[in-house]
Parts: sequence; structure tokens; C-alpha cells
Amino acid sequence: MDAHELLILLLHGNQLKRTARTGWAQRGVPSPENVAAHSFGVVYTALALAELVEPPVDVAALLAMAALHDLAEGLTTDIPTPAWRFLPPGAKAEAERQAIDQIVAATPVRPRWLAWWEELMRNETAAARLVHDADKLETYLQAYVYERQTGNRQLDEFWTRPHVFHFPAAQAVYDLLRHLREAEQQDREAGGEGRVR
Repeated sequence: MDAHELLILLLHGNQLKRTARTGWAQRGVPSPENVAAHSFGVVYTALALAELVEPPVDVAALLAMAALHDLAEGLTTDIPTPAWRFLPPGAKAEAERQAIDQIVAATPVRPRWLAWWEELMRNETAAARLVHDADKLETYLQAYVYERQTGNRQLDEFWTRPHVFHFPAAQAVYDLLRHLREAEQQDREAGGEGRVR
């Protein structure tokens, strides 16, 4: 890969630093994170979970898929979940597939990166499932942090239906997070500071 191809590829990744996570803004979170911050959270969460799952996963593939999971949003932007219902079935996935293909177009990384991305989309391997768990867990963690920081009650919708994860380690952290949130709400309602001691 020559320097020009690499520069273009790096600029696509850099775009994620300027691509807002629109779902947070729609729910009234002031100065919400960008896609790059979320992507780091997914990479970090996946790395932490990798040590706790059976069977062991290919950590290199896991981290590559986690790093690439939202790269297409540099071109498509972040389409929040509530908007998906207005799209034809499969439209979001197809748009992201075209975007990721355009990003890696004529570069030597194309075959490998597309293979990782397609593996993630199929969600059939342990590594892909763990990235999906990390993506969800990181989103719930961010919702919890935003609620604590801002008191934003519009984020209640994240907690209305319990989520079921692929791996027990991710499920355990999520269940603990739900428990902490519920205890903090009860503490606030009882006139406490809103923090579990």
C-alpha cells in the first residue's frame, strides 16, 4: 500500500471522531460521544471480555472486528436504532456494506478487512458474537454513565426490556449494571444521594 492509499484509509477512520452518535443527541444528552469514542469502548470491552469467555476466541480477529464494526458510519453517519423501522428491511446493512467496500476499495487490506466485517455481520463465530456483546454492553454502560452525569430520564427506554447476551461474562456485567441502576434509583427516591455505597 502506498502512502496515498494509507492516508485515505486513515482519514476514513479519522472521520469517526467527527461523526456524532445521534441516538444520544436525540435523547437530550448534551455533547454526546462520537463514533470513535464508542468504537474505542467496544474494543476495550471486547478485550476485557476475551479473557473470560469459553471457548477462547481469536483475540486478533476479535479486536479487528471491534475496531471495524462502525467504520462504515464515517460515510453513512450513525443511523440511530429508532430510525431503522423507517428503512426497508436490510437497507441499513446493505448501505454499510457498500460504504465499507468503498472505504477499503483498492487497498491491499480489502480482502482481510472485508472478511472480518462479513464475519461480524454473519454473527456465527464466537469472536463475532463477543463483539456484538461488547457493542451492546458498552452502549448500556454509556447510558448508565450519561444518566448518572446528567439525570436524563429519557434514557429509561434502554432499560425497559432486559437484554440477553451471548456470553455469561457479558450478561453478568449487564445484570450488575441493571442492579446498580435500580438501587441508585431507589436511593434517590428515598432521598439519598443516588449512589450505592
